[in-house]
Amino acid sequence: MQLVIISGRSGSGKSIALQALEDLGFYAIDNLPAMLLGSLVDELHAGEPRRSSIAVSIDARNLPDALERFPSLLDEVRQRGVDCQVVYLTADAKILLERYSATRRRHPLTRDSDRTLAEAIDSEESALAEIRDLADLTIDTTRLSVHDLRGRITEQVAQHVGKQLTLTFESFGFKRGVPLDADTVFDARCLPNPYWDPRLRPFNGRDAEIVEFLEGYRDVADMASDIHGWLSRWLPAYQASHRSYVTVAIGCTGGQHRSVYLVERLATEFAARYPDVRLRHRELGIHTAITRPAAKDSEHATPLQGS
Repeated sequence: MQLVIISGRSGSGKSIALQALEDLGFYAIDNLPAMLLGSLVDELHAGEPRRSSIAVSIDARNLPDALERFPSLLDEVRQRGVDCQVVYLTADAKILLERYSATRRRHPLTRDSDRTLAEAIDSEESALAEIRDLADLTIDTTRLSVHDLRGRITEQVAQHVGKQLTLTFESFGFKRGVPLDADTVFDARCLPNPYWDPRLRPFNGRDAEIVEFLEGYRDVADMASDIHGWLSRWLPAYQASHRSYVTVAIGCTGGQHRSVYLVERLATEFAARYPDVRLRHRELGIHTAITRPAAKDSEHATPLQGS
């Protein structure tokens, strides 16, 4: 049985994620009381016909005691042999304020209270801390469209193979903020910046002109090697702790050149060792899976071309 638990901040897209899973054949239930999680699994597993894929939404509308008990409730379900994923959706607080202002809907935590909308958003994040800290996958929907979110749910959640690590390399620009769903962040702003060459400025880190520029500097190769070494040392430990998803974010100032190059290079290298490697260039709007290279090319760190 596959169980997906969708949680996260109100306005971050939980309903869209749940609907996407329902469209893919999951038995979907919104706003499930956390205390009923175990009973639901038993009932659906024993019923005729048996349900093999279930998706539920558990959020801040639950009683506080139930949210506090979520870790033990989740552990009980997993001890029954259920393949369970916890997916946590989040977004920048300013974006959540804008979304609520645009739709004029009431935030669940402003009902029957004198909280402002901003206070409710902050309070909800604290209330969901137990779930957030146990999430297998965190998705930052700040800059995602409805279509983008449905695509991420389809690719990363519905198609996920149990006990297989999904490794994502993401480039970003620090000037637009650090991705909220990053597990590990590396800073490439100390490397030579092709932006300051007017001839190179229009290109990005996937283009041959930028690749040639950056590969002319020893510091770039050293940073790529150091990040590769750190990940090679610690990814097995993440897997041993039953992590299903790891997102490695690499940032530079604008997210166009240095970080893009490093993400392309590292994603290609690790695709030779891990079956599910993805790359995401936040500022370029690119998100794709990496095809495992042929054995003879696995030692080379050549960037991908095209999308």
